[in-house]
Amino acid sequence: QVQLVESGGGLVQAGGSVRLSCAASGNMISIYTMGWYRQAPGKQRELVATATTGGSTDYTDSVKGRFTISRDNAKNAVYLQMNSLKPEDTAVYYCNAAYIVPGYRKDYWGQGTQVTVSS
Repeated sequence: QVQLVESGGGLVQAGGSVRLSCAASGNMISIYTMGWYRQAPGKQRELVATATTGGSTDYTDSVKGRFTISRDNAKNAVYLQMNSLKPEDTAVYYCNAAYIVPGYRKDYWGQGTQVTVSS
């Protein structure tokens, strides 16, 4: 199992930047696909970005070119650098670790960190 703790959220003006961190304990994150999800009020949780065990990254269209996910397996941490923030980026951001093998997936979640972007 892995435990995840997010940090770095807060209030930022539109156009600003925030860097979220996710510290993992328990298992090493090297065996997990790591991701960031977000949930805005009244909306479903959505995938923001992923970084696979092989280092490949992917992003939802709305954040491409603005957000960057990175992972440091040695530090057992994953990060989300968010630039050019928009009010619609306001949400609770969750760190996710997914153990994925053929025919099986197990997800672990952090408690979330609030990011509020003011216009």
